[in-house]
Amino acid sequence: MQIHFISIGGSVMHQLAIALKHKGYRITGSDDEIFEPALANLKREDICPDKMGWFPEKITTEIDAIILGMHAKADNPEVEKAIELGLKIFSFPEYIFHESLHKKRVAVGGSHGKTTTTAMIMHVLKNAGFDFDYLVGARLHGFDQSVKITDAPIIVCEADEYPASTIEKRPKFHFLFPHIAVITGIAWDHINVFPTFDVYLEQFVIFINKIERGGVLIYNETDKVLKRLVEENYRKEIRYIPYTLPEHTIENGVTTLFIGEEKTDLKIFGNHNLLNLQASYFVCKELGMDDAGFAKGIALFEGAARRLELIGQKNNSNIYRDFAHAPSKVRASINAVKQQFPDKKLVAILEMHTFSSLNKNFMKEYKGAMKDADEAIVFYSRHALELKRMNFLEPQFVKDGFQKQNLQVITERKYLEEKLKSLPVNNTNFLFMSSGNYDGMDVLATLNIQS
Repeated sequence: MQIHFISIGGSVMHQLAIALKHKGYRITGSDDEIFEPALANLKREDICPDKMGWFPEKITTEIDAIILGMHAKADNPEVEKAIELGLKIFSFPEYIFHESLHKKRVAVGGSHGKTTTTAMIMHVLKNAGFDFDYLVGARLHGFDQSVKITDAPIIVCEADEYPASTIEKRPKFHFLFPHIAVITGIAWDHINVFPTFDVYLEQFVIFINKIERGGVLIYNETDKVLKRLVEENYRKEIRYIPYTLPEHTIENGVTTLFIGEEKTDLKIFGNHNLLNLQASYFVCKELGMDDAGFAKGIALFEGAARRLELIGQKNNSNIYRDFAHAPSKVRASINAVKQQFPDKKLVAILEMHTFSSLNKNFMKEYKGAMKDADEAIVFYSRHALELKRMNFLEPQFVKDGFQKQNLQVITERKYLEEKLKSLPVNNTNFLFMSSGNYDGMDVLATLNIQS
């Protein structure tokens, strides 16, 4: 097989290219810019393009498949050449399905918790010695890649609702056709793609209808929107496993899980993580794992990168980094830290970095999201708005949306640094929530803390 990647430098695209090279395929690719760590990873595998740019002469009839990334535009000259030659063009998820036709397919969808639930399943399966492939959107401890494609009998996929490619606008999770599907919860996101909540909900109805006959849907019945959606779109040819919080206790900042006859202390915490854990438990059970094997594996799980990740400690204070940016994720992360450490002050710092979070019409969705933080700061930079070609967002729109008393809105990095340096680091938890990087700010250095 010869496969050509258009936009090979994407964070997950380049991982798939490496995985397929390891499987024995001949890989080529193009991109107009590639950043680290993708650049170094591709160079190490000797599949990095010699020159940056698009070269239609690379596209020939010798190519068996084109895999098209989101970064490439519809008028990309290589895409146009591939269409002219009648070559098969796959989006990323379409190709994943193509490689997993004869596997048992697990797909984890939902507005929040996809990455963590997928990571939990992967970690527990690996600990128990299962042979499986995977696709996950984060760096995980114990896994060299975020994509693995072999001849394994199982594949576990994080199932994203974002569009599959520049020419295939349907959501990625519509192409996976799982035997075991998970929906962790539904909260409106990606307003730039799904302009109304009804349009967003419809994508999950389609996802449910893509589950293979005889398959199973594992869903969070504590989510009222999701519960109603499942009930209104019932399919008699699949099974349903609703889940709620597992039995647990919290003492001295440690969560203890009770599952069947098993009892184990966890390294993770928070109701949202416990719900994710329960979903992963039912997936692993469907794949043939017993309670003892699951308990043993989940006890060792430390979380995915940037998902309530502990990055520093000082003076009885913890500094957490989290990927939360959507309202439901912000609310869940703040609640988790406050519930786990009720006697510590919580300073929550949210960077608004996405199209949705920076849209003043979406701001009302954040109402109450930071209410449990003792001190709340919202940061967004003019630079981020300029890159997205968005108008400046007036701080008053943010304050009106969040409706949090004494909420501080900061729009320049230097003022954020000054604010953080003024805060006492003692018996306080700091929760940094962002899908960006605070305009390049070094969080630990600003707080004068060693990692």
